Amino acid sequence: MEEKKYSKIYRLIHWAIAISLVLLLVTIFLRLTWMNKTNVANIIQDYLNGTDQVLSQKQLIVLAKKIRQPMWNWHIYIGYVLVGLYSIRFLLPLFGYMRYQNPLRKDLTAKLRFQQWLYIIFYICIIISLATGLMIELGPKSSKELMEEIHVLSIYYLISFIVIHLAGVFIAEFSDQKGIVSRMISGTRDED
Repeated sequence: MEEKKYSKIYRLIHWAIAISLVLLLVTIFLRLTWMNKTNVANIIQDYLNGTDQVLSQKQLIVLAKKIRQPMWNWHIYIGYVLVGLYSIRFLLPLFGYMRYQNPLRKDLTAKLRFQQWLYIIFYICIIISLATGLMIELGPKSSKELMEEIHVLSIYYLISFIVIHLAGVFIAEFSDQKGIVSRMISGTRDED
């Protein structure tokens, strides 16, 4: 099999997108676990139990949301960065720096065809996530609830894609594409 080479711009975009996606997952994970509004409200309530101050559950939730808002703002900022990175990713082929995937080419093996379709599906899902995220932040308030419902589904395909991607890299590294990780980091294969 021909050894694939990755240009600097390809690797830079790949890793910037990968890091952004991981950071988005961290903010989602924190929001769903430790920084969950109910958990934070309970922590505040536990603290207030030792004082003479009393807040209603509604007030505790409002305070909890305010405490976690700066963390959630990072989710939004990273989303904007990802919009920029994906815009660059889709413009680069126009300048010859990267190429678009074409799973309909006749010369592809079944494995490559599957990989390319997987990436296309992933890109479509990311575009939907980015578009719904932008609509939540910048769009009309009347569509916010629907956009949030669609946007929340992002976590399912994102985690699935990351698992499939890492499994594919692992399999490739230990089969016919040895050195794929080092080529994706440095552009060249480490010699054994």
